Amino acid sequence: MRLSIFYSGEFGKKVVGNLVNSDSFCVSCGELCDHCREPRTCFAPLIMGIFELRTDLPDFVEEPLEYIPAGLPMSDLIIAIDLHPDLLMAVPDIVTMTGAKAVIIPVDDSRLVPAGLTEQVRSKLESMGVECECPKPFCSLDITGKAHIDEFVKMGFGHPLLKITTDTVNGLFTHVEVLRDAPCGATWFVAKKLKWSDIRDYKETISGAHHSYPCTASMEKDAQLGDTILHQAGYIIRKSVEEAMEEK
Repeated sequence: MRLSIFYSGEFGKKVVGNLVNSDSFCVSCGELCDHCREPRTCFAPLIMGIFELRTDLPDFVEEPLEYIPAGLPMSDLIIAIDLHPDLLMAVPDIVTMTGAKAVIIPVDDSRLVPAGLTEQVRSKLESMGVECECPKPFCSLDITGKAHIDEFVKMGFGHPLLKITTDTVNGLFTHVEVLRDAPCGATWFVAKKLKWSDIRDYKETISGAHHSYPCTASMEKDAQLGDTILHQAGYIIRKSVEEAMEEK
């Protein structure tokens, strides 16, 4: 799998940091850090290019390709995060230049990535025979039946998946293992906070950890979801924990 990531803003930086797993990526525990992420795989060798695109652009960009770097590397999967709408419209051109077989356009804030625009880009890509998913939020991405996108999910990124062991006598979480992380890295932090916490307080523990990580999803109400994307992300991680607690 060869990845290229095009992004603007903090959400993209978090996704890149989680994929690369640099020493400076997770600072959530501060001085109490026990370097729990050190054994985790670094996927930097799979990343062909990381391109931070400009945000200080006019409302209308007449020639979006002028803002796309030249000589793009050949890639299998393009991840396009929070791009200016006119640059997002250029994603099919990026696919042509890189030979990509799949595109993921995560939606963390529907004001930046409107539903009509993502559907327009998706339609164009699918007409080209290119796999496309626009998960809202990114941590809702699950196995799709699309080979290249599923390969990314199987690398351990998308809808959170955990393995949990509890001490029912003392009412504690004794082991919380991340099998699949939210692309921003929040699942790892939630798991850290759950371990040795009181089972009865799991909802509050999850909510507190999810907000303090912090989740980067928008707090603006999304018309399609009928709720905020941040709340949707919170529901996803809580359900993932509950499903893991039910596993025998």
